[in-house]
Amino acid sequence: MVEVWTEKYRPETLEDIVNHEHVVERLKAFVEDESLPHLLFTGPAGTGKSASSLAIAKDLFGEKWRNNVLELNASDTRGIDIIRNQVKDFARSKAVGDVPFKIIILDEADALTPEAQHALRRTMENYTETARFILICNYSSKIIDPIRSRCSIFRFPRLEREDASVLLREICEEEEVSYDEEGLEAIFSVTRGDLRKSINLLQSVSATGKEVTEEVVYEVSSQAKPDAVEGMLKNALDGKFTEARDRLQELILEKGISGIDIIKEIHRQVYDLDIEEKRKVRLVEKMGEYEFRLDEGADEQIQLEALLAQFASS
Repeated sequence: MVEVWTEKYRPETLEDIVNHEHVVERLKAFVEDESLPHLLFTGPAGTGKSASSLAIAKDLFGEKWRNNVLELNASDTRGIDIIRNQVKDFARSKAVGDVPFKIIILDEADALTPEAQHALRRTMENYTETARFILICNYSSKIIDPIRSRCSIFRFPRLEREDASVLLREICEEEEVSYDEEGLEAIFSVTRGDLRKSINLLQSVSATGKEVTEEVVYEVSSQAKPDAVEGMLKNALDGKFTEARDRLQELILEKGISGIDIIKEIHRQVYDLDIEEKRKVRLVEKMGEYEFRLDEGADEQIQLEALLAQFASS
């Protein structure tokens, strides 16, 4: 059976969490005092929110952590029934061991309906002696104010390039995977600090049996290479529409790159262009319009060619 590397290399304790020293130090203090408040973890995907919540449980309860933790994904069960039944039943029972409370982890809590969130607020009030809640979300603004006011809020930023690279190197050495620095740099460029996605991509590349290089990473991830998009973009801005269109067709038809991914890569690069600010503003405005068209189901090739035409005539 093939191991999933994101599970194999999941942090076991708070000491294993990387790039979030300011968060870890506060969480360690809570664990040492066994005075954990309700917590709200917010930030982009793959930045260590779920891993940190499980690390807290393992540090608090040791080997008995599974008996004292209820882990739910709120996006699967968004309604009020999950709060009234499963969560409340678990919260009212006593913890196993010396720690006087259990932990309830609600992943993707921002997917809960407003009714479910109000029921959750009441449960947090009524069972504060026997249960602590760790709510995990990408957007804290989608959590109602009464819940946010009851929680200590921790924000998890994306991982820094060097921290992600250090961990990827350790995994490569542990799994005996050949790599070069350009390959690891390409992984970070594709995943943008999402460590879970980075590890999954590394495992996918290693499964090909090839060395982890820049070329293989972009091939496996089906992402546009920055220099290919840069060349297309420069052609368009120089008024060479036909050459830009040829490069676009190569990306879509030969490389199989999705239109949304191409627009996202253009968006990353447009701010570095050596053009006046007003022109950049117009380009960003056009990208937003055409990204919306693609999201609504318009034909990728036609819309991207139209976007390049806008760039060429801007």
